[in-house]
Amino acid sequence: MNSFVFSILFLFLFAKFSYSLPLSTKSRWVVDTLTGDRVKFKCVNWPAHLKPMLAEGLDKQPLNRIVEHVALLGFNCVRLTWATHMFTRYSTKTVMQSFKDLNLTKAIKGLEENNPRVLDLTVVDAFSVVIDVIGSYGVMVVLDNHVSEPMWCCGSNDGNGFFGDKYFDPREWRRGLSIVGNRYAHTPMVVAMSLRNELRGPRQNVTEWYKWVRKGARSIHKANCNVLVIISSLHYSIDFTPLKTEPLGLDSTLPNKIVYETHRYSFTAGPKNQWLHQPLNQVCDNVIRGINKKAGFLTTGSDPAPLFITEFGVDLRGGDRADNLFLTCYMAYLAEMDLDWALWALQGSYYLREGVQNVDEVFGLLDNNWAGLRNPDPKSRSWNYTFLHHPLTGRCIKNNDMNQIYAGECEGLTGWSHAGDGAPIQLSSTPWCLMVVGDGLPVKLTTNCYEKQSRWKSVRNSRFQFTNEDENGVNLCLDLDPSGSSTILSKKCICAGGGASKCLKNTQSQWFEFVYANRRYF
Repeated sequence: MNSFVFSILFLFLFAKFSYSLPLSTKSRWVVDTLTGDRVKFKCVNWPAHLKPMLAEGLDKQPLNRIVEHVALLGFNCVRLTWATHMFTRYSTKTVMQSFKDLNLTKAIKGLEENNPRVLDLTVVDAFSVVIDVIGSYGVMVVLDNHVSEPMWCCGSNDGNGFFGDKYFDPREWRRGLSIVGNRYAHTPMVVAMSLRNELRGPRQNVTEWYKWVRKGARSIHKANCNVLVIISSLHYSIDFTPLKTEPLGLDSTLPNKIVYETHRYSFTAGPKNQWLHQPLNQVCDNVIRGINKKAGFLTTGSDPAPLFITEFGVDLRGGDRADNLFLTCYMAYLAEMDLDWALWALQGSYYLREGVQNVDEVFGLLDNNWAGLRNPDPKSRSWNYTFLHHPLTGRCIKNNDMNQIYAGECEGLTGWSHAGDGAPIQLSSTPWCLMVVGDGLPVKLTTNCYEKQSRWKSVRNSRFQFTNEDENGVNLCLDLDPSGSSTILSKKCICAGGGASKCLKNTQSQWFEFVYANRRYF
């Protein structure tokens, strides 16, 4: 899974690293209100919404050490989750009382060792301490209303799914939004608040969604007019299609403050095994088309808005092949669309999850002891170019002083351009372009950029394969074997031609994408 770390770091290349607060929106972007410059969220999720009502991991490491990990990894934001009842019903309960009620004896000992000051605080005061420490490292905070009753999320019938469910009293929910909005109105690093995580379940309907989303957004804005208001949709926050015909109509009430959020995992909106048993190019294309149809459209058209991927992630143990195949496709999409994102998740463990203590989080960046990463973290840099990126490995295509083409870490980057099918893939600001030589042979640079062997096009029904003909008329694709050398080859295209619709081979070694960025990250 080292490629996952490379890919995450690659997404960091597009972030703005200094900004003034508060933030606002401009077209499809989140921007620095003072300068109008884009500020890209590159966040990690940190749960505090489960039964103990304390940000996870404080029994394993000192709070400042955990936040230092977040900052050093390059994240500029934490999506910190909270439960409504924590503020409306349990606000006077201390952390010690909460943990004793749940018989979390071992976790209490860990807290006494690593963060003793939080034990005698109320759960809401401890939450504020976490926010203050995060902010002290220059990291922004997005407050996510994850559930009403503190518990693991998210089941269709868990009572937390939709307005009017067992635990989801919409009036109490609005009161909770107001309490939290007011409490952090003067905490500048709290830059955004979400209405609700993953609306779902049998009660969901469009009419109630419009009604309560409008009311909830106004409640947040009245309490704290500085924060961005993040709005989720129906069906686990994947379906915004009602907005195609009826806008929310909040632009005048919350000018330049609305952001929409969506989530995606390998198992979202379809069986996970589709990644294993259907043609990979087709599955990837279908998934991306589905995302754009139900959520991505918000970033286009006459009135575009920001779309924030507030959850995505995979099993970081590396053995889940479906997750691994999904990840490469989705990371390519995130880079191509240049979307704001929040990785699920930071935590290596939970105090208590669904009745079990010290549960390991296999999606967590940190290990079970919160002492280090599950995978090593190489540093990454970038340049202000159009990059040619290999999503499977997270590497970028470069040339050296001998004009050899290879895949390397995304630092000191080489710029490329491609004007579309039939055009050369050209080395920026030079007369040189890529030329195919033969099957299994390295691609070369040539100045004959409009010769037959230098004209590249996309493979039909594949978003990320680029093909060309060699001198014998054989169609070959760019290819990089992740287990081999760093040399970029041209090989016979995988799953192209007449049998592509039934081809189940893995095409990801041949996936390349052009990604556009406007800043360098050191």
